[in-house]
Order: sequence, then structure tokens, then C-alpha cells
Amino acid sequence: MDFTPTEEQEAAGELAGRIFADLSGHERLRAAGTGTDAELWKALCAAGLPGSVEETGLLGLVLLLEEQGRTTAQAPFAASCVYGILAVARHGTEEQRARLLPGLRDGTTVMTGALPAPGTVTSRGGRLSGTVEWVPWLRDATHVLVPDEDRALWLVRAEDAAAVEPVELTAPWAAARLVLDGAPAERLGRSDATTHDDVLAAARIAFAGLQAGVCAGSLARAVAYTSEREQFGRPLSTHQAVQLRAADAHMDTEAIRVTAYEAAWRFDEGLDAGGAALTAAWWASEAGRRVVHAGQHLHGGMGADLDHPVHRHFLWGRQLDAYLGAGTELLAELGDLLAKGDLS
Repeated sequence: MDFTPTEEQEAAGELAGRIFADLSGHERLRAAGTGTDAELWKALCAAGLPGSVEETGLLGLVLLLEEQGRTTAQAPFAASCVYGILAVARHGTEEQRARLLPGLRDGTTVMTGALPAPGTVTSRGGRLSGTVEWVPWLRDATHVLVPDEDRALWLVRAEDAAAVEPVELTAPWAAARLVLDGAPAERLGRSDATTHDDVLAAARIAFAGLQAGVCAGSLARAVAYTSEREQFGRPLSTHQAVQLRAADAHMDTEAIRVTAYEAAWRFDEGLDAGGAALTAAWWASEAGRRVVHAGQHLHGGMGADLDHPVHRHFLWGRQLDAYLGAGTELLAELGDLLAKGDLS
């Protein structure tokens, strides 16, 4: 097991870090609101970062998403890469890959996924009906990947949905409610329940990587603040209680990172990654929630300011906690795998 990034993965990560840092300042993020920063998305695609995931794999994507999480940058990068590029490249037909991948690489096609959404959508003769209460970045998407009642995956054009109703989430993810009423759909390759589980595992790992970046960004802000802010004539960072809280947050962040790396490595190597994906998602959910709370707490009264940059990390961390399934739900799934003897 070797998580050492390749030269290509390191180069892509460094490039992503520069772009996110340059185009995701606090004032710019405030101006973006809940929408995508079009200039940022254009820069990411012009640099070839979405397309690079085809070469660098899921571990490469996790490294890129860490950089996005550090800045809480407003772009559908995670969704379009994991539900679009990786899903189509891995499971699409040759015709689907030729038709969809060029647009996904240059950003003219944006994909998101209505996962997990068990049993909410039915398929009849290539047409889908049902409602998914919220889908991340759906307002920005041209296509959405939707599972049916049998867990087959279908590609639906956003314009063919009966309604795409904006929904405001804890984090500003340009989400929307998806309403389908006999919408024409195209099956992703020969997708079945196995395909669904593969894409869901990849999504859990990718969003765990995003959470690792969110936590790292929150902790970095807390360290900077407590090193400068003085109390009783000395920096807050010299107080033992502050040091212990920050140390716990650091260890939690590293646990999220290493479990996401292991799961991504297993996925890229073609090994069973279902249990590892659930483990990474659990750490991202449980530990991620602790870290963003600690980041806000270590800012003292400033942490209560809704306009403070650290508050964005708090909102993203809580949203990712909910999106990944919350700790108890994930533990229940892990328990089922253990009971069946399927946990690798």
C-alpha cells in the first residue's frame, strides 16, 4: 500500500492549489453567493484539471478536492468529476464516452448525481418519474445521474426534468429539487446495482477528500488566529486548552485524509473498496463535524460572526456530514457488511 502521489498527481494538485487560492478569496466567495464562480470554473477547465482525473484516478481527484476544500471554492468540481468523468469513463459505452467526455473535460457539460436516493425514482421504458428532494450543484448541471428503484443508473438532461427547483442548503452548493415526470433517460452503459455501488463508493471517497480539505482549511485559520490573538498578555495559542483542542482537530483531519487516501488507492487498484469507502465517509462525517466545530470555537467571539471566513468551513463541514450520510447511518452499513462477512 503506497499513497505517495505520482509526479502527475503532485503537479495537478499544485496547479489546483494555485488556482483555488488565487480565485477564491473571501470577498469573491461572498459575491458568488450560492452560485458557481464562472471565472473560476473556466480557469479550472482551461488548466485541464477535470480531464486530468482520467489519468490520475480517484486518488488524484481526492488530492484536487483537498485543495478545493481548503478554500471552500464555489465550483461543481467534485460532482462533475465523480458523477461525470469517472462514472462515464469507467461505466459508459464507447459512444457515451466519445459524446460526453469532451464536454465534461472542457466544462461545457456539467454532471451531478442524485445519489444516494434509494427508491425515490422509477423507470418505465427509458423514462423516469419521481422526486429527489435535493441534488448538489443541480442548478449548474446540464446532466444528472439518477438511480432507479433497481439501482440502475440513468443519464437525464436537466432541461428534460419536469422541474428544477432551487433549494438552499447549509452550504452554498447551488442545489435544487429534482422533479421527474416521464423524463427521457439514457442508461449509463449496462449499469446495474453493482455499477451503482461502484459509483457511490467513488463519490463517498471523493467527498471525504473534500472534507479533508475543508477541515485543513478550518484548522489553518484557527492556528493563524490563535497565534495572533492575545489574552492576558500572551497569544491564545500558548494556552494548553487551545493547544489540546487544536491537536485533536489535527489528528481528526489526518484520520480523514489517510482513510480517504487508502480507499481511493484501493479503488484505483481494482480492489474491493466498498468497506474502505464507508470507513472514509464515517471519518469524514464524524471527525469532520468535530473539526469544524473546533475551528469555530477556537475563534472565540469571532467564530460567531456569520461573515467570518471560518464560518464557511463550518457550513461546508456540516453539509458534507449530512451528505455523506451522518455517522450512525454509515456505521449501520458497515455493521451490515461485517455481519455478511463482506468487509474487506
